[in-house]
Amino acid sequence: MVKFALWVPLHAKPGKEKEVEEFLLAGLPLVQAEAGTTAWFALRLGPSMFGIFDAFPDEAGRNAHLCGKVAEALMAKAPDLFAKPPSIEKLDVLAAKLP
Repeated sequence: MVKFALWVPLHAKPGKEKEVEEFLLAGLPLVQAEAGTTAWFALRLGPSMFGIFDAFPDEAGRNAHLCGKVAEALMAKAPDLFAKPPSIEKLDVLAAKLP
């Protein structure tokens, strides 16, 4: 069962929407290699609004993800791709349905 999550809203710089989409798609193989990441979603919420939602069974999995390759790449690319720095919100999962 997942108990912890992250929500990261991302606002693309004008003209960078396609690059943000490609960046998020490239993140999937990285998170697939993370044993402690139960669920990971890269989302498009509007023309220039994106987001990442991920879920973890424990705090150790969430912390490992925050120190992993996806987070590292996100922070490295942030000045080029995003209108403002990503805000990483820690969440507690109250209930979930997973396959």
